[in-house]
Amino acid sequence: MGEFDLIRRFFTRPTPNAVLGVGDDCALLRSAPGMQMAISTDMLVAGRHFFTDTDPRALGHKALAVNLSDLAACGARPMAFSLALALPHADEAWLAPFAQGLLALADAHGCELIGGDTTRGPLTICITVFGEVPARGANPTAPTSALLRSGARAGDDIYVSGTLGDAALALRALQGTLELPSDALAAARARLERPEPRVALGQALRGVASACADVSDGLLGDLGHILERSGLGARVDVDRVLPLLAARTHFPGGAAQFDRQLGVATAQQCVLAGGDDYELVFCAAPAQRAAVAQASAHSATPVTHIGTMQAAPGLRLVDALGHAVAPQFASFDHFSAQSEGRA
Repeated sequence: MGEFDLIRRFFTRPTPNAVLGVGDDCALLRSAPGMQMAISTDMLVAGRHFFTDTDPRALGHKALAVNLSDLAACGARPMAFSLALALPHADEAWLAPFAQGLLALADAHGCELIGGDTTRGPLTICITVFGEVPARGANPTAPTSALLRSGARAGDDIYVSGTLGDAALALRALQGTLELPSDALAAARARLERPEPRVALGQALRGVASACADVSDGLLGDLGHILERSGLGARVDVDRVLPLLAARTHFPGGAAQFDRQLGVATAQQCVLAGGDDYELVFCAAPAQRAAVAQASAHSATPVTHIGTMQAAPGLRLVDALGHAVAPQFASFDHFSAQSEGRA
C-alpha cells in the first residue's frame, strides 16, 4: 500500500466546512466575519507519550483529544485538524482502528480532517487543530473573547474540572512501580488512554473565567503558567484536590484503603503533578460563582473550587486546617531529568 493509497483509504473524507481539504498542497478554511482562529499542535511519540502496544483505537482518540483540550482551554469551537503520521510500516490491521478512534472523536466535535503528511519512521503522531472564537466577547475592550492564561486577578477563585491523577496512577501501574486492583486499574487506564477534552465547558466559560489552561503536565505546573502570565500567586487547598483521584473509590475499602496501601503521598503526587489529565484549571471572580455553576451544568462537566489567586507571588499549598503542605511535587517536563517518562 503506497502513501497516497493509505491517505485515500483511511483519512480522506468530505469536508463541508473547508473550501479545500485533503489532496492539495494546502487546505483552505472558511472563517466567519468577526471570528478569530485558534491553532494548536501536539506530537505523540511511541515510547515517550504512549506504550507501543496501546490499543490503536484508543490511541487515535487520544491523539486528537490532547489537541482538542488546547482548544477547550481557549474556549474555542473545533473546526478542523491536520494529521502528520510517521509509521514503521503501513499495517492495515493497526491503521483501521486507529483511524476509527481518531475520526469518531472528530465527528463528535464537528472537527474535520483536512490534510497532513505520512512518512516511514518511528511511530509518531502530530496533529494541528484549528478552532474559532469570537473576536469580541463580554469585555468589548479586550482583543479577543478567547480564554487566556494572563487574565487572572487577585481574589479570583481557582477551579478544576473533572477528576485528576488517574492517568498518572495508571502509568505507574503499567510501568510496574505499584499494583492496583483490577477495577481501579481499568478506571485509571481509561483516563490515561481515552481522555475527554472539555470543549463544551471551555466554550461555556467564555466571558465567565478570567484565565484558563488545560491540565496536561500536572495541575501545579499548568496552574503555574497562569500565575506566571498573570503575575500573581495562589493558595491551593490540597484536601479539596485529593478526592478528585477517582481511582481511590475503586479500591476495596475505598479511599481509606487506598491511602493505607499506596500512601497519601502517592495520591498527592498523582493529583497535583501527575499529568495527562486533560482537564481545565481556570480562575473566575467570586461574583461569577453562579455563572461557573451554570457553565458546569450546561456542559455536564463537574468543577471543583480548589483555591484562591493572591497578589503575593508564589504557590502556597495548604491542608483543610490551613497548615502548609510542603511543595514537593514536580510536574512533567520533556527535557527535565527529574520527570518520569510517560510510557
